[in-house]
Amino acid sequence: MPTHDRTATRPASDFVPRQVLLFTGHRVDAPGRTVPRFPASLVAAASKRIESELERLHADRTDLAITQGAAGGDLLFAQACAARGMRLQLLLPVPEAAFIAQSLLPSEDGESWRLRYLALRARLRAPPRVADDELGPLPPGADPWERGNLWMLREAMAYGAAKLHLIALWDGEGGDGPGGTGHMVSEAERLGARVHWIDTRSL
Repeated sequence: MPTHDRTATRPASDFVPRQVLLFTGHRVDAPGRTVPRFPASLVAAASKRIESELERLHADRTDLAITQGAAGGDLLFAQACAARGMRLQLLLPVPEAAFIAQSLLPSEDGESWRLRYLALRARLRAPPRVADDELGPLPPGADPWERGNLWMLREAMAYGAAKLHLIALWDGEGGDGPGGTGHMVSEAERLGARVHWIDTRSL
């Protein structure tokens, strides 16, 4: 059985989360980004806002947290959830090596973010799940990041729409490409999920 098989890595069947907290957010900007969106100087402020949102939602070990694990918002959220003892599942839209190369290392202080990811990964109850392993090869013409967003939403919605909260660290603008934070927010709103927007422009 593959190590990322759904039956092997999903939370135990007897675990029914009180609520499901799904996170989407910007990566920390790459060095030299022309128009800053989430510069490294805002990481501390973003971390505090994410923690405040978790506190407002009374997030604890009875809840499930889902995100990808990219540098920036994803990892700040994941680390805060782990500190609260929450069950945490990382869902990677591309194989792990490619994810690290594309979603961690290009950001400012990318190596530091890679080390954060690996330290978090070592603490997980279940390893990251990978889209290709569970959904099959990416169809021709499809975008892996859009597919990843829809996969995360489907996994979160499986526990019931009434339990789902999407936390979005977002500037309110379109992304640099398909499958960004704006795409996730619009899809979640279309499905009736409650969206909690942390506007990066207010940090």
